[in-house]
Amino acid sequence: MNIWIIILLGGLLTFGMRFSFIYLVGKYEIPELMQRALRFVPPAVLTAIVVPELLIRSDQLDLSLMNFRLISGFVAIFVAWKTKNILMTLLVGMAVLLILEFVY
Repeated sequence: MNIWIIILLGGLLTFGMRFSFIYLVGKYEIPELMQRALRFVPPAVLTAIVVPELLIRSDQLDLSLMNFRLISGFVAIFVAWKTKNILMTLLVGMAVLLILEFVY
């Protein structure tokens, strides 16, 4: 029962935080400088999540050719650059990672 309470409270907290911003944005004018700064938040957060997963293995920086996540990441970056298709990028990146892990 405790897990359901935690899930419910987490959902309500998340909803409340997001709704408060939506509600406030509708009432107040956001300065241009803040709007420009907020455009960089999604790429910064995504980078903060993805880069450590690609570069760090066993709590150490791993730039070797045996770092399959890094190789898959480079392949995914190339596919994203060429196709500009998010689904294709995800599918190819994951396929390369699975193939490399299966082969080695």
